[in-house]
Amino acid sequence: MTITEGYLDRPIFKIVSEAAAEKGVRAFVIGGYVRDCFLGRANNDIDIVVEGSGMDLALAVGQKVGSHVSLFKNFGTAMLKYHGDEIEFVGARKESYRRESRKPIVEDGSLEDDQLRRDFTINAMAFSLQKDSFGELVDPFGGIRDLAAGIIRTPLEPDTTYSDDPLRMLRAIRFATKLSTDEHKFTIVPESIESMKRMKDRMTILSKERIVEELNKILITPKPSTAFDLMEQTGLLEYILPELAKLKGVESIEGKGHKENFSHTLAVLDNVAEAEVKAIAEGRLKDYTPEADGNGWVESVRTEPFVWLRWAALLHDIGKPQSKRFDPAIGWTFYGHDVIGAKMVPRIFKGLMMPLNEKMKYVQLLVRLHLRPIALVDEEVTDSAVRRLLFDAGNYIDDLMLLCNADITSKNPAKVARIRQNFELVKQKLVEVEAKDAIRNFKNPVTGEYIMEVYGIKPCREIGIIKEYVKEAILDGIIGNNFEEADALMRRKAAELGLNAER
Repeated sequence: MTITEGYLDRPIFKIVSEAAAEKGVRAFVIGGYVRDCFLGRANNDIDIVVEGSGMDLALAVGQKVGSHVSLFKNFGTAMLKYHGDEIEFVGARKESYRRESRKPIVEDGSLEDDQLRRDFTINAMAFSLQKDSFGELVDPFGGIRDLAAGIIRTPLEPDTTYSDDPLRMLRAIRFATKLSTDEHKFTIVPESIESMKRMKDRMTILSKERIVEELNKILITPKPSTAFDLMEQTGLLEYILPELAKLKGVESIEGKGHKENFSHTLAVLDNVAEAEVKAIAEGRLKDYTPEADGNGWVESVRTEPFVWLRWAALLHDIGKPQSKRFDPAIGWTFYGHDVIGAKMVPRIFKGLMMPLNEKMKYVQLLVRLHLRPIALVDEEVTDSAVRRLLFDAGNYIDDLMLLCNADITSKNPAKVARIRQNFELVKQKLVEVEAKDAIRNFKNPVTGEYIMEVYGIKPCREIGIIKEYVKEAILDGIIGNNFEEADALMRRKAAELGLNAER
């Protein structure tokens, strides 16, 4: 089968073909680029497999196109960039595994050997770059048929594939999630699902970093719930995020049951994914990075899904199992699950070897605050309450509001309509209060240095009391967020504390 127009018409393929002929080696485009050609998906990551030295061919191609070639000698790979594409070269190889490790024993091999070691049939297809067979599809496992049928299937027996490298179980789930569209669903073949259930304990040999890499790729897909449903179904979730698995199920006492929190969480996650994509398309979301001097923020328009917002959605109800109580008068309650969940976030991140920096703090903040906007919906929306929400959320207020809106999943249409209508009032109030009072990223007009200068004192307890008093007065609307009113209030409070101004 020969494929030409639209698939191999990029100049780089002819250049690689010529360089391979000059080197006397055979080269093929393989893997995700070939798969995505048939799916009509854009892909700028091109993998070239060479029956010979991938690094030597990469250097020859780099010389022809004038591009720098990065060599990774430990892995026997090389990479160059050309016209917006990243082209990676690797020598064809065959692999074998020891049971206690996912690190393979690698030997030189043929294209057939290399295809046999691939994870799934749809990723084992290759295009020939030889002059006499340029564009020919090499598909020994029927990947093109599986692609048309929407099937994720391993070239070898699934037990062998998953035992050799258990990360492939997560990759199968990711591809089933990532490649699915409303028009063309992808499913994992039943024998592969059953194999995952048998092989799930092999997850223990994987590094947390590799697992998180797959999770992050899953989370930024359009409908990530598909993946977490599959993880739960196969038992993998117990090894990856046992805290999330504990949300599964409904307990009943005296005929009263609670919401099924696992499915609710996944619904919220999908709602966030859909809403964020729409907001990005409309240019409504911002990202913030600290200034180099730490005294401000650099604002930019978000152009890609923010994986940490997806993590916040995934973990927003993670504290419910610990907070669950049954009250005969009112049924099931989950009081304080927001606070409990926020305390669990650092432990979950640490367990997965994830960053414990501002990214973790962002997730923790959204988990802790995710009930606040809804609480405002149920109460009178006062300026004071809105100021405090803005103060606590800071730059993350828009992401918080998106998460909270996604958290409205009631089956009662009238209730949803009422909550959403009131929610819009909260959003409008946020805009009005922010424009008037500038509370986001609040900085107290009265600093500790200024208080020490005015009263000629050294650091002491009274300084903290005065600053907190001024801050609370601004948030409560007693005074405006400006230096003049804050200074006057500072002087009154300082006098109560027995401090005498030196100027």
